[in-house]
Amino acid sequence: MENVKDATYRFFELAAEEKVKYSKENSATKHVRYGSSFSLDAEKASEWKDYLSLFYVSEDEALATWPHACRDEAFEYMKKTKALAKQVLNVLTKKLNVNEIDKTKETLLMGSIKMNFNYYPICPSPDLTVGVGRHSDFSTLTILLQDKTGGLYIRPDNRHGWIHVSPIHGALMINIGDALQIMSNGRYKSIEHRVTAHGSKNRISVPVFVNPRLSDVIGPLPQILASGEKAKYKNVLYSDYVKHFYWKPHDGKLTLQYAKITPN
Repeated sequence: MENVKDATYRFFELAAEEKVKYSKENSATKHVRYGSSFSLDAEKASEWKDYLSLFYVSEDEALATWPHACRDEAFEYMKKTKALAKQVLNVLTKKLNVNEIDKTKETLLMGSIKMNFNYYPICPSPDLTVGVGRHSDFSTLTILLQDKTGGLYIRPDNRHGWIHVSPIHGALMINIGDALQIMSNGRYKSIEHRVTAHGSKNRISVPVFVNPRLSDVIGPLPQILASGEKAKYKNVLYSDYVKHFYWKPHDGKLTLQYAKITPN
């Protein structure tokens, strides 16, 4: 965990001409992307954040294309985080009448992995912007490593205000994402969160997004509906859900409406 935090700083301390080699226009692969903000085409105002996004396809591709400044630490951290995610999902799915995650269920729940290195530089006017706008992740699970600066806020539901998640050294934060809310038929809730900009300190974070594959169709698991429980969400192609998420600026949990079954 400390090694991957050091590697994050090492990448963002590279010269601009080195980092830009991994931008959308220059990257040798679509699975490695350096950029800023969230969705520049959709946003009215940019978020105060740079990121390096690493989508895992295979060990060979990762070793060949991930930036050397952080490659080894990122790959090792990703492998161990994936193993942790499987343990957590084994616990969670037992409450959904899924007694064992077989290969088919494992592929559906965690068939793809993406890691971000997020960098929030000092902001001269932090009250005029945000680090990341309010949203819930489209993942099954998000496993988040924070540094000690702080700035992450969650909102459990619409009845409560924002709660600051104080960093704890050696701890990871695990968020449920929209995909698991849909597959659990709403028994597990994805968490709305945002990040504030900071006026005197740089901040980094390393989220690992555990997702279905883009080609998977997600919907309430059959084990949940077998007892006669009514489906709250329709079956949707996961790639369509992800596209809908990126099509608009951050807007809380409204992306879930794309999959929700509207009562007659």
